[in-house]
Formats: sequence, C-alpha cells, structure tokens
Amino acid sequence: MAALQEKKTCSQRMEEFRHYCWNPDTGQMLGRTLSRWVWISLYYVAFYVVMTGLFALSIYTLMWTLDPYTPDYQDQLKSPGVTLRPDVYGEKGLEIFYNVSNNRTWTDLTYTLHKFLAAYSPAVQEANRNCSSEEYYFQESFEAPNHTKYSCKFTADMLQNCSGLTEPYFGFKEGKPCFIIKMNRIVRFLPGNSTAPPKVDCAFLDIPPLEVAYYPPKGTFSLHYFPYYGKKAQPQYRNPLVAAKFLNIPKNTEVIIVCKILAEHVTFDNPHDPYEGKVEFKLKIEK
Repeated sequence: MAALQEKKTCSQRMEEFRHYCWNPDTGQMLGRTLSRWVWISLYYVAFYVVMTGLFALSIYTLMWTLDPYTPDYQDQLKSPGVTLRPDVYGEKGLEIFYNVSNNRTWTDLTYTLHKFLAAYSPAVQEANRNCSSEEYYFQESFEAPNHTKYSCKFTADMLQNCSGLTEPYFGFKEGKPCFIIKMNRIVRFLPGNSTAPPKVDCAFLDIPPLEVAYYPPKGTFSLHYFPYYGKKAQPQYRNPLVAAKFLNIPKNTEVIIVCKILAEHVTFDNPHDPYEGKVEFKLKIEK
C-alpha cells in the first residue's frame, strides 16, 4: 500500500512519458513497434477505402435510378396552390389595406406588381413560342435547344388593363385595384379535361356580388401552358396569370375576397391547406 501511495516527482513522470513515446529497449513508439503501426495504418486505410467505395456506389446507384426531369415523389401535390400578387401578409394571413388619397399607402403595392411582371416582358421570353391552340401542349421529345422543351409565351401585355403598361397604378389610385392570381407549378399536371380550361372566380365571402373584370378575358388559363415538364426541361417557362380588377369594392369597409380556380382536377375545399385551389384575403380601401 505504501508503494501504491508513493508520490512520483515531476521528473519521474516526464521520464515515464518519454519512455512511453519511445522505448529504445523494445523499439516501441507509443506502445507499438514500427511494424505494428504499419499494419494498423494499412488496416484503417483499407477500411476507409472500402467504406468510401460503398458510399460512392450507393450514391451512383441512387442517381442512376432517378429521372432528372421528373420528381419521383409528388403524392402530396395533387392539386396546385394559388398565390396572389401583391402579397401583403398580416397577422391573420393576406391583408391589403390602403388609402386612395395617400399614395404612400399603395405605391409599394404597385411596385410589387411591376417587379413581378418584369419577368413577363417580351425580351425575357424571346425564346418561347407564340401558342394559339386551346389544347394541351404535349411534348414527348426534347426538340428545343440544349435538350429542353419549348414553353409558350405569356407576356404582361396579355393582362391588358392590369398589365401596368397602359395604367401604371394598376387601378389602386382610383379604388379599383388589380390583383394577379397564379397557380403553382406541378410537373405533368393537367388541370381539367381537354376542352374546358381552368377559370378564376373571385367573390365576396359574405356580402352582395363582386363585380370583376378579368384579364385575359373570361379569366382562364389557356390549356397550352400545360403540362409543365419541370425546371430542367423548361427553363424558360412562365406561369400563366389571370388578373382580376375589382370594380365595386365598398370604401372604408373591410371585406374578405375569395378567388377560386374552377377546374375538373383542382380542389379548393381542403381544410388542411387554405391555399390549395384558392386564395383568400382581406381588402380595405379607405377614402
């Protein structure tokens, strides 16, 4: 017990550590001879080479089975979501409040629309096609340059009075604002049958009928913008839009407006997703 409790001096401890690092009697370094260090190093090198090879093989096999143009799993995307521009979110969702007499309350709203529609200029879509058919634009092969597929043009001027080209304030100045409705993209999604295009229908939630002017006329998304084949296949694709100009919004009153997409394969009654197939927002125009 006395030997176990014997305290070692600092020099003794340093000597033992030096002896552990290199033992000239046995030729051991850090407790192993040189040959053992070589063997254990070769073992770990071989181990990690095999592990790296297995990992690379699994990644290669996974990538080989994936289609770069079509998502493998999109079970939850059976019906597209709907978005609104301008999109101003308050504490309880979309809320657009402004004063006709105070341009500072609606200048940012019109700026948002101009910025959004900048991607729909003719120059940006120069490579896209002018489509006139009211049928689905199916493309089985990659006929466009760089192994891509063609996209149909949708330019801002198609929104006519809500394009910002003829009236830069989008009707906000006169209390008859324009709002732009867009359906989110789903790869290879067909919104309806081959004859009836999806249509936007906007209405007040609980007060008398809402007067709306739609652009393009009838508020429809032409079928030739569908199906969408994905970002890699159609890098120049632009979502079709519908603009709704509200003509009889009561002043100084908060109203709730719901814009639905009416189409055979678009649902708007999902209680778990309030933006599936429709968009609901509050609007108040003060004067």
